[in-house]
Amino acid sequence: MIRVLIADDHTLVREGLRQLLASTADIRVEGEAANGDEALALAKANDYDLAVLDMSMPGIAGLELIKRIRLEKPRLRLLVLSMHGEAQYAARTLKAGASGYLTKDSASAQLVNAIRKIAAGGVHISEAAAARLVADQGGAHAGAAAPHSRLSDREFEVFRLLVQGLGPTDIADRLHLSVKTVSTHKTRIFEKMGMHSTADLVRYAIEKQLT
Repeated sequence: MIRVLIADDHTLVREGLRQLLASTADIRVEGEAANGDEALALAKANDYDLAVLDMSMPGIAGLELIKRIRLEKPRLRLLVLSMHGEAQYAARTLKAGASGYLTKDSASAQLVNAIRKIAAGGVHISEAAAARLVADQGGAHAGAAAPHSRLSDREFEVFRLLVQGLGPTDIADRLHLSVKTVSTHKTRIFEKMGMHSTADLVRYAIEKQLT
């Protein structure tokens, strides 16, 4: 039996995932979390086989949540379920410690197989995303990396929240950082990406489908 923790801040999404998995004989949902802090606490307190994590939740979230869970429960397998396309986020989530990435619009068709594959020790990303990752690595070696790929994981998290419209104080609360640290990251983001305003970042994020 594969024991699963589901973490998503939308009740309807959690209910949908639970119903989807209820029809299987080998997968059982044993925990649910509505935010990153709950997900981390449940992961620490229980022995799940796999956690399905939304990328964007209140509290600890995204890459930081993946890293924290991996630190606390290194044997727990992680599947990221996100509304964001694989090409933009899959590489960073896998590097942070996840074993798979699945977009929400494909969850109904692929979730069960992805969970089984990851629980058995495999990795799940689509063939298109895998091809894109290889191409991106080739471009990076050739010096043609996209501006956002120059950001550290923490800078990327701040960038993601900036383009969602959050201010430094809100970002600091969300990522458990000081406002000064967030401002420093913001300055570095502008420098590394060659941009001068949040509006520039938003336009870039829309163009690259990072929103």
